[in-house]
Amino acid sequence: MGVVLALVLLLAVTLSANPRFLSGQSLRDLLLGASILVVLAAGQAMVVITRNVDLSVGSVLGLSAYATGTLLVAAPGTPLPLVVLFGMLFGAACGLVNGAVVAVAGVPSLVVTLGTLYVFRGLDSIWASASGRLQINAADLPGGFTALGTQALLGVPLLAVGALIVVLAVGDHLRSYRSGRELYAIGSDGTAAGLSGIPVGRRVLTAFVVNGMLAGLAGVMYAARFGTLDATAGTGMELQVVAAVVIGGIAITGGSGTVWGAAVGAVLLTVIGAALPQLGVSAFWQQASIGVLILLAIGLDRALALRTARRLRRWDTRAT
Repeated sequence: MGVVLALVLLLAVTLSANPRFLSGQSLRDLLLGASILVVLAAGQAMVVITRNVDLSVGSVLGLSAYATGTLLVAAPGTPLPLVVLFGMLFGAACGLVNGAVVAVAGVPSLVVTLGTLYVFRGLDSIWASASGRLQINAADLPGGFTALGTQALLGVPLLAVGALIVVLAVGDHLRSYRSGRELYAIGSDGTAAGLSGIPVGRRVLTAFVVNGMLAGLAGVMYAARFGTLDATAGTGMELQVVAAVVIGGIAITGGSGTVWGAAVGAVLLTVIGAALPQLGVSAFWQQASIGVLILLAIGLDRALALRTARRLRRWDTRAT
């Protein structure tokens, strides 16, 4: 609820300074800007709920986007559904590497994904250099594919519609399916979850694979929207994604939060990026504002956890 209020307050202040901030074209740009980050945040939410983190999503996005562009340059007649599936499977393969090392070898996810962040980025650079095509431009891609980044359905950009479908699907899985609810149990207490019969390793591996798959989908969306692809695509997005998840109310210690909160956190970060320049705030203070939001979110999360713990202790005392 706090992040929603912060978003409403930011919009109100910005609209008072610039009433055209939410005009048709501006709103469309905001939706397009938030779509890719929302998809990444939905996948990251599943990983963070299990008390892990994936810092490699920006590199997976860049590698998947370049792979998608390379496929379309080599075979421009490839049907769009196959192109999307190719990008998602490419990202899922990267997620499988992360998940296997974390779930099977037991290496902390922070260490694993920090390493694969650079590995995937390096592979992207090597691939671009070896192919002799350091950059793929919009002119190299089929018009039908790049149109995905501009077309709309009932006035809503297709990329935003796709992001909404992803959030609905992930949210329904976490809420309605046993395998989704078990992710919360793993994040709350992995040892207890294992003793109660939950396949902890398999669930964590699946969360990383799905997260990689959604990062691959985000790579396809990135390619369709921007058209220009090189080894720097997606650089730095991993920190935005983690920030969106934390600001959206998902505890970095796992076990709580919703994908809807992560999506709103992603939208809030996008609005901040667009609104602060309208308010005359410098680029430095934009970054500082995001940092303050993260600290406030973590502080609020800790305060709520302590309050809940005190309440449970009082109930235990009365019961005895």
